[in-house]
Amino acid sequence: MEMKPIPPEESLIEYPGEFPIKVMGAMHAEFAQTIVEVVTLHDPTFHAGKMDMRPSSKGTYLSLTVTVWATSREQLDNLYRELSGHPMVKVVL
Repeated sequence: MEMKPIPPEESLIEYPGEFPIKVMGAMHAEFAQTIVEVVTLHDPTFHAGKMDMRPSSKGTYLSLTVTVWATSREQLDNLYRELSGHPMVKVVL
């Protein structure tokens, strides 16, 4: 499904700028590193220091908040698509 372009004056996001994305998945030793690798493909300036990690209360899931340098809606859409389609990811917000 192709999304219609939003004119810059109607966008709620200012480009370029920082943009947080929450990524949740099952607790796994490689989850955080895998997400860093995926995000870096879309934002070469991203590194693990720009990521907050929170385990669920029972330690079953891990929530990551990654703060990317957003340069365009296309970049964010592509990143969301790749994260959402990754087999380790349960939810992307």
